[in-house]
Amino acid sequence: MEVLVISKNTIKPSNPTPSNLRHFQLSFLDQIIHPRIFPLIFYYPLGFEDDSRATNLTRSNQLKKSLADVLTKFYPLAGRLKENLYIECNDEGVLYLEAQVNCQLSQIIGQQPINPHVELNKLLPFDRLKDAGNMLLAIQVTVFKCGGMAIGMCFSHKIADGLSACTFANSWASAARAGHSNMVCPRLDSATYFPPRDMSCYNIKTGMTEEKMVSKRFLFNASAISTLKEKYANEIQPTRVEALSAFIWSRFVVATSDQVEAEAEAEAETSITRLYLVIHGLDLRMRMNPPLPESYFGNFSWVVMIMPSMDKTAEEGYGFVTKMREAIKKTKDSDYVKRIQEGDTLFSSMKRKGDDKSSQEPPKEEAMRKKIEFVNFTFSSYCRFQLYEVDFGWGRPIWVSRATLPVKNQAVFMPTRSGDGIEVWINLTDVDMAKFEADGVFLKFVSQASD
Repeated sequence: MEVLVISKNTIKPSNPTPSNLRHFQLSFLDQIIHPRIFPLIFYYPLGFEDDSRATNLTRSNQLKKSLADVLTKFYPLAGRLKENLYIECNDEGVLYLEAQVNCQLSQIIGQQPINPHVELNKLLPFDRLKDAGNMLLAIQVTVFKCGGMAIGMCFSHKIADGLSACTFANSWASAARAGHSNMVCPRLDSATYFPPRDMSCYNIKTGMTEEKMVSKRFLFNASAISTLKEKYANEIQPTRVEALSAFIWSRFVVATSDQVEAEAEAEAETSITRLYLVIHGLDLRMRMNPPLPESYFGNFSWVVMIMPSMDKTAEEGYGFVTKMREAIKKTKDSDYVKRIQEGDTLFSSMKRKGDDKSSQEPPKEEAMRKKIEFVNFTFSSYCRFQLYEVDFGWGRPIWVSRATLPVKNQAVFMPTRSGDGIEVWINLTDVDMAKFEADGVFLKFVSQASD
């Protein structure tokens, strides 16, 4: 797939940002996020009988005008990040590329599985998605030979979580479809709930990797999900996301366990123990007291972590759901969010662990005999987001996708257009992905048909 950029513009807010809003303070949750990009790509068929060139010219003008209008409400996105402290809302604007591609939209839609490392990243305005720099939003509108269109949005994680990105996309679409008076007005005061802190003494791990990553989409239809929910039902009935998380984690353990055995054989004098840490994202808005509306813009995301049992049941994932449910239940405690807001206990713990690291290391002889390797696997879900409601005036998207990120061991759950199935976008090293795709148990549940 060859993509040719035909124009490059900067879209600024249609009205200048007032001087009293020019300094947007980052929240504590913004500060601890690495400034990497996370992408969303929306795909639309032509949907009109008239000439595609005229139609797409109309669409393009409509998109640019409505983007300028919506940026007056989401004004930090048109600004620039200053260190890790604040956003200078100087109306410098949003990068906006227009491009053409030499293939049909149908050649992209419905491929199963698909390797976006090769193709879909070309529909985004940045070649590398590792770091957004000081830019907070960039957009690429790509037209296919059939007249179909892909709208790729790259958000900096310093200013938005997944729900905030979806809120912006729907607000932009509303402005294009029905005028700026109909768009959602975001609440932009997250720093009042999570005040910023001095981060100079803390080394925030980025979670990024230089290893060769592969990202692929795997579709689980309603029938497969129902079977997995029955499989993991015990004392509690798992949700769709819980059942899929348990299944994917268990197959990841199986697929990568032979690597530990191979390393142990190569190092006969060393005993290798691999410990798996599962990280699951959650939204703090609904856990606030009182709960906050979805229109609150920024980073309101947090994570829970569990270390599932590695006994014989690990290969099947039994016990995973119960342990995850227990960890999430603790976040509903009235004091949980308050402790995060105060931050001191969390930071003291982080610093203490860093200071005590050397003293906790085993003696040299013991270290030679025993090697402990920690492996993180991260899950997050976009399933409840209204991604398929992003209608710019020419109908709902036929598909919404992600792309490859340089993040290791990650699974993101995306809704399907029908809402019955779930697309799981899995990021692994190329070596681990090859093993994962060769797992017959895993593939038995993967649908080969588009949903």
